[in-house]
Amino acid sequence: WVHGNLDTHDNLCRHLAQITGARVLSVEYQKAPENPWPTAVNDVLRAYEDAMHRLPELGLNDPVIAVAGDSAGGKLATVLARKLADRAIRQPAAQLLIYPSADSPREVGSRTLFADGFLLTDEGIRIYKDCYIPADQDQCHPDISPLYAEDLHQLPPAIVVTAGFDPLRDEGRDYARKMQQAGVAVQWIEYPGLVHGFANILCSQSARDAVNDMGSALRDLMRCHSAG
Repeated sequence: WVHGNLDTHDNLCRHLAQITGARVLSVEYQKAPENPWPTAVNDVLRAYEDAMHRLPELGLNDPVIAVAGDSAGGKLATVLARKLADRAIRQPAAQLLIYPSADSPREVGSRTLFADGFLLTDEGIRIYKDCYIPADQDQCHPDISPLYAEDLHQLPPAIVVTAGFDPLRDEGRDYARKMQQAGVAVQWIEYPGLVHGFANILCSQSARDAVNDMGSALRDLMRCHSAG
């Protein structure tokens, strides 16, 4: 919500494109605090709608589409998929949610267990939250905390990735579980020895292996939809 851009995620996007064989559209949404919620949500929605209108221009006639993101981007990806469900537009066939932020009010469990010393800190989370969410806004709004959404059954199949040493680990687990309970096909993958942000640390072999793994899972999910 606060930092990151096309350049910071270029390696990850290229790597996923190579593994999946898919074309990747990376969206640089406007950041807080200058542009608080719901600006980012509106930005990714407009970007998706624009891309769908340009499919012929891109040489794509009947593509299988997935939405994906890491951390704040994981939240935006699943919020986008849910908001698209009631629109007359081509729907995404899959979600790849990499250590997503799903429960903004949460301050227990992995949030306290890994509050400091594991790259993403509790203090950092609080700063990002204060920048992104207006002070008078209910943090349980489903576009802020997807875990509280009541219409998850509309979502496409999902791959949810969590890291063992991540303050956001438990909310990612809980979101995967809640989607499953709503009838969504979910593949949950946890990498016990990794930290939040590992997908952007491709110089680490264990992180690269994990990205290869999740990319292969996404490729298989998209192929399954295409075959179906």
